[in-house]
Amino acid sequence: MVGLEAVRAARETIGTNLLRTPVLSVSSLDGRAGVEVLVKAEVLQKTGSFKPRGVLNRLARLTPDERDRGVICISAGNHAQALAWAAARMGVSAAAVMPTTAQTSKIAATKAYGAEVILRGESAVETHADFPAIVAESGRVVIPPYDDPAIIAGQGTIGLELLEDVPDLDAIVVPVGGGGLVGGIAAVVKEQRPSVRVIGVEPAGAACLHAALAEGHVVHLPRTPTIADGLAAPFVSERTLALATRYVDDVVQVSDEEIVEAMGILLERTKLLTEPGGAVAVAALLHRRCGLRPGQRAVAVLSGGNVDRALLTSLL
Repeated sequence: MVGLEAVRAARETIGTNLLRTPVLSVSSLDGRAGVEVLVKAEVLQKTGSFKPRGVLNRLARLTPDERDRGVICISAGNHAQALAWAAARMGVSAAAVMPTTAQTSKIAATKAYGAEVILRGESAVETHADFPAIVAESGRVVIPPYDDPAIIAGQGTIGLELLEDVPDLDAIVVPVGGGGLVGGIAAVVKEQRPSVRVIGVEPAGAACLHAALAEGHVVHLPRTPTIADGLAAPFVSERTLALATRYVDDVVQVSDEEIVEAMGILLERTKLLTEPGGAVAVAALLHRRCGLRPGQRAVAVLSGGNVDRALLTSLL
């Protein structure tokens, strides 16, 4: 189990290499949401998402032999960009395995940061199926997007910042893909302030954590049809499922239509551009899925803002 001390250590490891992203009030949404809405703007983080927090913490733990071998990941784009950026800073060779359907802007950014990009499979499910063979052939060290204690601890630094920056916080609403972000945040929050509710939000087409909690074990989804490509993980891990079971208060779902609506509202009202996966927490608040009482104070984590201009135009 990742806990408070591991997350505090991760913050020391990350140091000043990343931004302490702001928490912004979005009072124009309060009436519709029925609660006081704030957002944690991880869209302003290095590489445009929260992912470098975990990646930097994990890469700091590479042995000399592992550094020489280089690193590899599987990703729809945000984890790949974070790994490419962080590895380049540390002088480590990096590769990313991505679906052939990944957004072209995410592929281009990953290459621009210096990583080799290997396109395989037309969906997250197919890419995951091909990944082990690619890893074996490469000899590189796998840096998972969520199933790693150092990755989860790095993501949990968001929880430390929120408890320090937001007095009288009642709830934190967090996007869920593989469960590392919500697990890390929840572990920190519940060990320090158990009264704060932590609520995970999944796209309805890729609700792998909901399925796992319902069944009591990891469930592999056969398909993950959603516009929220960054959250389209076909399964959570045993580790992230255990964290969610112990610390997360609720997991809710939103539709693709609700996600697009939230993206548009955020762009209009806050001038913050989110990708579909980055908007799910706000979508859940706007549609009152979180079971909060009127007037409570809730922070929605805007987890990423990397979206193709063409896709953005078609959605909005």
